[in-house]
Amino acid sequence: MTKKDLNNWIMYYEINKLGRFGFSDARIARAVGMNRRTVKKYLSMTEQDFENFLLACCHRNKLLDPYESFVKLQLTDFQDTSAAQIHDWLKEHHANFPQVSPRTVYNFVMYVRGKHNLPFVNPTREYCSVGELPYGEQAQVDFGQYNMRLSNGSRKKVHFFAMVLSRSRMKFLWFQDKPFITQAVCQAHEKAFAFFSGIPSTIVYDQDRTIIVDENLGNVILTATFKKYTSSRGFALHFCRKADPESKGKIENVIQYVKKNFLYNRLYQDDETLNTDAQSWLVRTANFLPHNLTKRSPESEYFIEKEYLNHYTPLLIENMEKNLYNVRKVNNIAYKSNFYDLPLGTYKGEGTQVIVRENDGVLEIYNLLGKLLCTWTVSDKTGQTFSNTNHRRDKSKSVNEMIAQASNSFTNKELALGYIQTIREKLPRYTRDHLQVILKALNDVEQVFADKTLNFCLQNQLFNGQEFEQVLQVIIFENLPLTPKNAIKLLDKNHEEKASQSPDKSNIEDYEAIINQQINSNDKNRTDQKSL
Repeated sequence: MTKKDLNNWIMYYEINKLGRFGFSDARIARAVGMNRRTVKKYLSMTEQDFENFLLACCHRNKLLDPYESFVKLQLTDFQDTSAAQIHDWLKEHHANFPQVSPRTVYNFVMYVRGKHNLPFVNPTREYCSVGELPYGEQAQVDFGQYNMRLSNGSRKKVHFFAMVLSRSRMKFLWFQDKPFITQAVCQAHEKAFAFFSGIPSTIVYDQDRTIIVDENLGNVILTATFKKYTSSRGFALHFCRKADPESKGKIENVIQYVKKNFLYNRLYQDDETLNTDAQSWLVRTANFLPHNLTKRSPESEYFIEKEYLNHYTPLLIENMEKNLYNVRKVNNIAYKSNFYDLPLGTYKGEGTQVIVRENDGVLEIYNLLGKLLCTWTVSDKTGQTFSNTNHRRDKSKSVNEMIAQASNSFTNKELALGYIQTIREKLPRYTRDHLQVILKALNDVEQVFADKTLNFCLQNQLFNGQEFEQVLQVIIFENLPLTPKNAIKLLDKNHEEKASQSPDKSNIEDYEAIINQQINSNDKNRTDQKSL
């Protein structure tokens, strides 16, 4: 007896039990969740009638029964054939095949499989192990995308580029919030080569539309920009066949690793923060922990492979939109007859260039690695020079000065420097803000309190300027004296004895006498009124 038949018998006995209790057909139908006419039909059946009814249901005629032999023959010869393919073959070989839905054909194919023991068999693919490639020989590249959570509960799709050195398994990642175009792919390659401090001899790719136009039976046609870029770099290209990701399994594993380990349940803030966090993750986890197959740390293997990589020198990638501008030695650019200021240090000598984009009247200026340097509102006037005093500041120097100033507030300066350095590694973009909070909190504070706060924060892993300030306030409060330091200052100096005086206390009996007197007076008034 199948599970379905068992459930039917249970329902039959339950309906008849309720009927014997005197319930109406409608009430039984509501109780068991069935149609009233079905309940009435079950109540009229004996056990033998119900058994015959179930047998009839199992052997009812099917619309496609005339085609059972054809379907059986096809499934016997090709056991991995899908129901959709069987449907097409039935229409091809039988001109009078009825107009039925794909679901009807699927159910019939599954019925034939079960009746004749012809289960679906997945096609198997033969694999063989691939030996370790020589150092510096190959790298693999792929792209991924992931829907990250935002703080407000919504989702943000991010796209990322990944490259892995095949021998050492050293990995590189780069994220952006928009799909990769060919130019962005070339820039991502440059970032990866800079990260690896070298270029592998061969790079393996999937057939991505940003890279190739057509496979052309093995004679791959590249996009114009990517072809020009690879020609200037000189590394060999290897493209996998379509729909064959297993031929580049190393990078496919990296893509899944990034999604399941780094991106899972991570909140999206902006591209810069995401890339900074990704580089930290590579250092502490992806490139540090031993690889599951080689049992060696990719970082340690990379130090060997690094010597076998081809020499790398930065390459200027020409922009497809012709938006490269030369930086003048006074750290500004000329744009539409105006001069726009750039941060101090942007000019690196003759030939320094930046990428300029104008979006809705806002001028965005990037360096050649894609990092945003500054933004300006485009002016309608001409011959103007726009400057920002903030660009004249040497921010790195002031941060170092703030670190030195903060560390001098503690007895153990090395311990303080280690604490501040940890904050700088965890939150590099906000180091200045945390230092400002710490310096403000330490202003006019005894060194003993500062040392206690530092030790508490290190023991409890509180690497945050605001948390440091809160701990410091608690420690200062706990060490305040219980009595005031200064004597009480009296307003009337001629009557100092008043400071020791205490107020008079009332006797409860006085209040009781007054209340009783009032009650007696009210009773007498009521008696007089009655006598009148």
